[in-house]
Amino acid sequence: MRAAALYSAAGTLLLTTLAAAPAGGAAGAPGAPGTAELRGTEVAVARARAAGIDFGACSPADVPKATSTVRCGTVTVPLDYAHPDGAQIKLTVSRTPATQQDPRNSKRRVPRQGALVYNPGGPGASGMFFALVGRVPVWQRIAAAYDMVGYSPRGVGRSAPLSCEDPKSFVRSPTASPTHPSEAYKRQRIAQARAYARGCARRSGSKLRFYTSLNNARDLDVLRAALGEDRLTFMGASYGTYFGALYAAMFPSHVRRMVLDSAVDPAPDKIWYRNNLDQSAAFEERWADFRDWIARHDDVYRLGDTPEKVQRSYDTARERLAGKAAGGKVGPGQLQSAFLSAGYNDSYWPGQAGALSAYLHGDAKPLVRLAAPSAASAAEAENLNAVYTTVECNDAPWPTDWKVWDRDNTRLARVAPFETWDNAWMNLPCAYWPAPRQQPLDVRTGRGELPPVLILAAERDAATPYPGALEMNRRLAGSVLVTERDAGTHGIGGGPNKCVNGHVDAYLLEGRVPGRRASCAPHQLPAAARPTKQSQRNSLGSGRR
Repeated sequence: MRAAALYSAAGTLLLTTLAAAPAGGAAGAPGAPGTAELRGTEVAVARARAAGIDFGACSPADVPKATSTVRCGTVTVPLDYAHPDGAQIKLTVSRTPATQQDPRNSKRRVPRQGALVYNPGGPGASGMFFALVGRVPVWQRIAAAYDMVGYSPRGVGRSAPLSCEDPKSFVRSPTASPTHPSEAYKRQRIAQARAYARGCARRSGSKLRFYTSLNNARDLDVLRAALGEDRLTFMGASYGTYFGALYAAMFPSHVRRMVLDSAVDPAPDKIWYRNNLDQSAAFEERWADFRDWIARHDDVYRLGDTPEKVQRSYDTARERLAGKAAGGKVGPGQLQSAFLSAGYNDSYWPGQAGALSAYLHGDAKPLVRLAAPSAASAAEAENLNAVYTTVECNDAPWPTDWKVWDRDNTRLARVAPFETWDNAWMNLPCAYWPAPRQQPLDVRTGRGELPPVLILAAERDAATPYPGALEMNRRLAGSVLVTERDAGTHGIGGGPNKCVNGHVDAYLLEGRVPGRRASCAPHQLPAAARPTKQSQRNSLGSGRR
C-alpha cells in the first residue's frame, strides 16, 4: 500500500490552507547493481549540472493555484542508466525561491541554505505541490532559508507517465470488498490481477523495467546537480524514505541533510511482500483506535458506545451497501477505501464518522460526497496506481504461487480482517509481473560515511509500522529517531505536533539533532463534529504507502 501526497502532513496542511485562502560506500555504490549504471549516473549528473533547469511559469496541471513566485521546469534523465546516451525522459520540477525573510521579524534577512527537495511517497505521488508549502505558517521559517523544490518522479504526472488501464475502468463502482472472500471471488481477482499486469506491459512495452526505486534514487542525484547543489538536502515521507535511504547508501558523500518521515522498513527481505503483510496487521490496530474514538463520542455519532458496537454499525453499513449502493456509486469497496484513510490521519476522523452516522440514520449524501469515485481525478488515480504497481513489482522478488498469497492472507485475515484482503488484491499483479525483478539493495551505511539523518515516526503508524523506523535507525549509522508516542498519523513533519516540528526546524535550519533517539508526546486528537458539505473526500483507491 501507499500514501499519496494527501496523506503527508505537508500536503494535508497545504490543501487546508489553499482551501481557506483566495560517491558511495561499500554497502551500495552509485552504480548498483553494476558499473554501467555508475558510469551512466556520472554522465547524466555532469550533463544536468551543465544544463541546469530553465524555470518558467507553471501550468495549472502541474501546480494548481501557483503564484508568480512558483516556477516550473524539467530535468532530463536517462531511461536506462546503463545506456545514458539512449532514450531520455523529462521529470517535471517546481521551485519557490527562499524568501530570506524571517517570518517572526520581517526586517531580519535570513541566509539562504540552498534547495530543499521533497517527495511525498507512493510510489506514484507527485511532490509538485511542495513549492507552495511555504504559505503554511509552520513551514515559513524553513521556506525563508531554502528554495522549496518539488518534483514528479519518473512515471508520475507528466514525467514520462505510466498507465496500465483505461482510467474510466480504474474508478468503476460500486465494488465488493469481502472480508473473507469465497473461492469464486478469489478466482475473479486473480483474473483481474493477471489482466492488469498484462495491461501494464502492453501500454509501456520494454520501458516498464526501468521504473524502479534504484532509478528514482539516481534521478534524485541528477536533480541535485541540475539545481546546482553540491550536496542534497532532502525530505522524504513514506515511500520517499525508502528511496531516500537508497540515495544515502548509494551517494553518502552527496548528502547534506536528510529527513525521513514515516520510515519504510528497508530490510531487503521486507521489500515489498512482507512489508505489505506487516502493514495490513498494523491497520487493524489503527482501525481499533478509530473505533474507540467514535465510541467515546457516541453522543455525537450514535454509532455505539463501545468499539464492538461501532464495528457492528460499520458492518451494518457494509451489508446495506452490498444490497443497494449509495447514490448508485458507493458500495462496500468504496466504503472500505474511504475508511482506510482513517488509518493515515486522525484529522479525517470527524468527517468519516459523521458520514457513516448520517448514512445509517437515513442521509446518504455525506457518505456519497466522502466515498464516491471522482471522474475528474480518474486519470490521476490510475496513473498513481500504475506507478505504484510497476515500481514495487520491479523492485524485488514476489511470490509467484497463488497458494502462498492465499495461505498468508487467510491466516492474517483471521486476526486483521479490516484491510488484509484489499491490500492483497492491490499487490497481486506482482505475482504475474512480466518484467524482470531486481534484488533489493542492502541499505546500510558505516559510521562517519553519512551526515546525521533525522528519522521521524509515529508509534502507531499503520502505513509504515514503527518497527520499520527502528530498522532504518539501525541501518543508517549516526541517524537520529524522533518518535511521536502513542500516535498514528502517517507523515508527522509539518503537522500539528510542535515538538516534532521543533526537531525538524532545528535540524534543517541549524543542523542540530537530539541524542540517538528522542520522543514527543502525542498531538491532540480531533474534536467530534457533525458532517458538513466540506467533509473530507476520499479520492484514493485502495491503501497507499
